[in-house]
Amino acid sequence: MCLEHTFLEFVQGEDTDGCSAKLVSISLLSQRLRPMQVLSHESISTVLRMSRDLERNQEATCYIGNLDERVTDEIVWELMLQAGPIAHVYLPKDRISQMHQGYAFAEYQTKGDAEYSCRILNGIKLYGKPIRVNLSSNEKQEVDIGANLFVGNLDSGVDERLLYDTFATFGGVVGAPRIARDPTTNVSKNYGFVSFDSFEAADAAIESLNNQFLLNRPITVMYALRKDGKNGERHGSEAERLVAAQARKHHVLPTAQDAYGMPSASWPATSGNVLPGTG
Repeated sequence: MCLEHTFLEFVQGEDTDGCSAKLVSISLLSQRLRPMQVLSHESISTVLRMSRDLERNQEATCYIGNLDERVTDEIVWELMLQAGPIAHVYLPKDRISQMHQGYAFAEYQTKGDAEYSCRILNGIKLYGKPIRVNLSSNEKQEVDIGANLFVGNLDSGVDERLLYDTFATFGGVVGAPRIARDPTTNVSKNYGFVSFDSFEAADAAIESLNNQFLLNRPITVMYALRKDGKNGERHGSEAERLVAAQARKHHVLPTAQDAYGMPSASWPATSGNVLPGTG
């Protein structure tokens, strides 16, 4: 059996860039071989991180929350080891600051050890803060797959409800669409964002709605810029699509809102210092 994807993880990003350049220049030895798709260092890191998270044995994994910023991987390992043998410890960290985000996961070798850990360690204080220890399987598991669209040149008469009704015809819309508004007057800034539960729905919306009129203006529909991306990188990348495939396999895709469940008033509105195209 042949694997469709494989990943090489390098110590330095420069090594990845050099390898990518060499791989792209390699000629195919046979027309029967499919062209290789070489992802960037950041994209590979994203896929590897999400794959580790999705493939973790959730029934034997504990979620540890309310962690002090001084807590390290080693401290979590030593603490959780008191309940039984540890398979893996993972503290999600900010890509730029490398600071953890206040929570961690500890995977035990058995479900029984994980349950025992929750009983004896939940509520104990670490650096003066009571930590929360629950089974990871009890936590809400949803992955933001990145099927997020930027919608520009909106008519001032377009509100969140119309945006939802327009885009929901192409697939499941996740959450309420957001329209950027002036924080003082609540007047539309003429752009907004819509998120789907699949890239297939997002692709269909772009193909059908880009440059089409909504009320009195032709709207621009494209993938939104990534907030953590470099050089104008947008959502919809191959890396995000691979993550989405993994999320679908593990049944942790985001949940689309039912049209009748959408709030009729007080919709979440984007305001303040949000850059156009970033979502």
